[in-house]
Amino acid sequence: MGGRGPAVAAASGVIVSGGLFVLVALGGGVGAALRFVVDGVVTRVWGARFPWGILVVNVSGSLLLGLATGSADSGLLSLPWLSVLGVGVLGGYTTFSTAMLDTISLARRRARVRAVINAFGMLVLTVAAAGIGIVVGRGF
Repeated sequence: MGGRGPAVAAASGVIVSGGLFVLVALGGGVGAALRFVVDGVVTRVWGARFPWGILVVNVSGSLLLGLATGSADSGLLSLPWLSVLGVGVLGGYTTFSTAMLDTISLARRRARVRAVINAFGMLVLTVAAAGIGIVVGRGF
C-alpha cells in the first residue's frame, strides 16, 4: 500500500462502470455548487480582505474527505461510494487552485503577511483536518 490507508489503496483500483462515472460527475457538480454557496456566504459574513470562504471550504472538505476515507478503511463506506464522495462531491467542493490564486492576489495587493498566512495556514489546517477526519472515521 505504500503508506496509504487500505481504502485509498483499494480505491485506486476501483473498476469504473458507466453508473459510477455518472455518479462521480454529478457529485462533482454538486460539490462545485456547494463551494460557490459556502464561499459566497462566508465572504459576505466575514468580508473579502482575506479569503475566508475558500479557507472554510478547503478545511471542511479535508475533514469530510478524511471522515469518508476513515469510514471506508473501517468498512462503513464502500469503495465506490468513497469515489463518489471523495473524487466527485469533495473533489468539486475543495479547490487548491483557487486557494493559490487567492494567495497570489493577496501578495499583489501588498498584503504579503496575509498571503503567507493563507498559503501555509491552508496547508497546516487542511492536513490537520484530514488527519482528524481519518481518525474519527476509523472510530479512533
